[in-house]
Order: sequence, then structure tokens, then C-alpha cells
Amino acid sequence: MFIADAWRDFEVLDTGDGMKLERWGDVILARPDPQVIWPKARPDSWGLADAVYTRSGEGGGSWAFGRKLPERWHISYRNLKFYVRPTGFKHTGLFPEQAANWDWMAGLVKKRPGARVLNLFAYTGGATVSLMMAGAEVTHVDAARGMVQWARENRDLSGAPEHLSRFIIEDAKAFVQREIRRGKRYDGILMDPPSYGRGPNGEIWKLENELFSLAQLCAQLLSEQPLFFLINGYTTGFQPAVLHNVLLQAVSPAHPGTITAKELCLPVSSGGILPAGASGRWQAKGVT
Repeated sequence: MFIADAWRDFEVLDTGDGMKLERWGDVILARPDPQVIWPKARPDSWGLADAVYTRSGEGGGSWAFGRKLPERWHISYRNLKFYVRPTGFKHTGLFPEQAANWDWMAGLVKKRPGARVLNLFAYTGGATVSLMMAGAEVTHVDAARGMVQWARENRDLSGAPEHLSRFIIEDAKAFVQREIRRGKRYDGILMDPPSYGRGPNGEIWKLENELFSLAQLCAQLLSEQPLFFLINGYTTGFQPAVLHNVLLQAVSPAHPGTITAKELCLPVSSGGILPAGASGRWQAKGVT
């Protein structure tokens, strides 16, 4: 397992009955998690929640606030800072389990300052900021204008050099195809694709139909001396072996390297671990 266990400003306090209780700085949130099929270990602690997200029977859901929270606040991870806030889709603008991947990628980039990295489906820029602070030049691509703006604000909050970033609002596949035509190359590529989504021009994305072909296209963008290729998967039923096989067939034929695919997890303070998707990591041969 890849376990993100170096957080100080974030903590999973307890899990149970389809929910997770989390501390985001000094704010405690309770949110649904469909994989939590066991009972709560510390049921008395759930009264500490400042806000609880409840799903609607008609889809979506809403927050119930026990106290007035700031519109947004920030939390830190190592030398990084990120704005978080409760959104209408239960999310907070950050996936803390990804810290395990941030550390891995940053470690590789620090050995090659100025490495060019492409971040697809880049959301609010957790990985983008981490890579920039490690010295990479990052191209950040997401179809949602609001998420790209949030990423810029996270970059500025962390004090990452502006000249190391390029923010693009576009469908990921369309952007990759254009970069191939332009002859562009990247030393590192990462993608965090949704199970289902739409691009800015109505393009439909379904993970099971699109992931492999996109990985094949992205492999054409790798430089002659690449560092890494990372694929994250949150779709229920997508085992780590799926990501392993995608990397094996899409990347390895032209780029010898090592593939490691595992569950991505967070430690739970009341005991156990919380599964949070899977990651497949390809690392170039000879890169340590």
C-alpha cells in the first residue's frame, strides 16, 4: 500500500457506518465514504463534527453546519499550503491521500531540477504545487475554469515561482493530441482522471473507454530521458493491477522501467486504514 502518513494538519479521526470523520486544520468534517462498511470505532467522537455532509435520495447532498465556518481556510503539508473549503459535492478541494504520490514525484524531480511535467485532470493543483516547489516546470491541465483558478491560488499561497507553471483550461485528450503535433516532450506525466466527466466543449469522458488510449497518447510525449508516469484511479472496482497493466502495455514497450501499483490509503487514528483509490507508478530504468 501507498500510505500518506506524514500529515500534521490533516487527520482521519474515525470511520464507520459509511462515513469518515476528518480533521482539516482545526475544522472537523464528517463525509460519506461508500467503502466504509464497518461500524464506528469511537461513536462518541462524532459529536465533534463542525459540519456533516448528508447524501440526498435524489442524488447529490448538502452540508449541515454545527458552527459558522470561514469561507475557506488553508492547511499545510511539509512546505506546501492549500486552500480548502466544503463544496457542494462533499469534497474540500484536496485529496490528502495523494501526499504519498507528491513525495515520490518530488523526490525524483529534485534530482533533476527544471524537469518538465504534465499534470492532466489536475484539479486544484496539489501535485502541481508540490512539483513546482521541488523545482519542476509544470503544465497544469483541467477542463474546469474554477478548479484552475483554485490551483493558481494554491500556487501563490505556497509561494511557488510563477514562471514554473502553465495553466491550461482544456479537455485533456485534445491537449495531449495537440502537444504531440507540436513535438512537445515531458520528463514526467501524471493523470488523475474521473470515472465520468465532460470537457469544456461537452466532450464525454468514461474512464473504462478512454484511459488506455489516453495513456498510449501520453507515452508519446515522454522525453528521451523520462522520470515517471503516474496514473491514479478512484473508480470502484478498478484494482491496482488494472493500472499496472495499462502502464505495462502503454508505456513500457518504448520506455524500460519499473512499475509499482498499489492501493492508496490513509491511516485512521482510531485504528485501521482508509482505502482511497489506487495508484500505478512507472519509474524509468536507472532512476532512483
